[in-house]
Amino acid sequence: MRIASLIPLVLPVALLAQAPAPKPKAEAAPAPEATSIRPHAEVKVGTAVEKMEVVGEATDFKVAAGTKLYAWTKVWNPGDSVTVVFSKGETSSKQELKVPHSPYRTNAYRTFRQGDGGSWTVKVLAADGTELGSAAFTVEIQ
Repeated sequence: MRIASLIPLVLPVALLAQAPAPKPKAEAAPAPEATSIRPHAEVKVGTAVEKMEVVGEATDFKVAAGTKLYAWTKVWNPGDSVTVVFSKGETSSKQELKVPHSPYRTNAYRTFRQGDGGSWTVKVLAADGTELGSAAFTVEIQ
């Protein structure tokens, strides 16, 4: 009977010994510093854009007259807009695109007609004219 009388005293101590130690209070994590990523762009040329990704990416295209080629770009910190410029020698075409947040994926296209074959460059420019990225490609009209 002596053991039975000790159970009420020993049981709480045994249970407390098995309880996990209280977790220390987590210190507030310091606020992350604003990362300043320099403005830049990734540029790819392809035959289409689906689900915001370039399709048929290449640097050499053999296409029929009237085919559209797309300049896909992902931009970081360019400002409120970018300008996509397709150029070949004296020939160029521009399209201004809005950029609501960073990073942002967008695209522009150019329709290639008879006589547009040759070496082309597509550049993505910030609003102030700074080049953010570019891609070179060739087009052969069949």
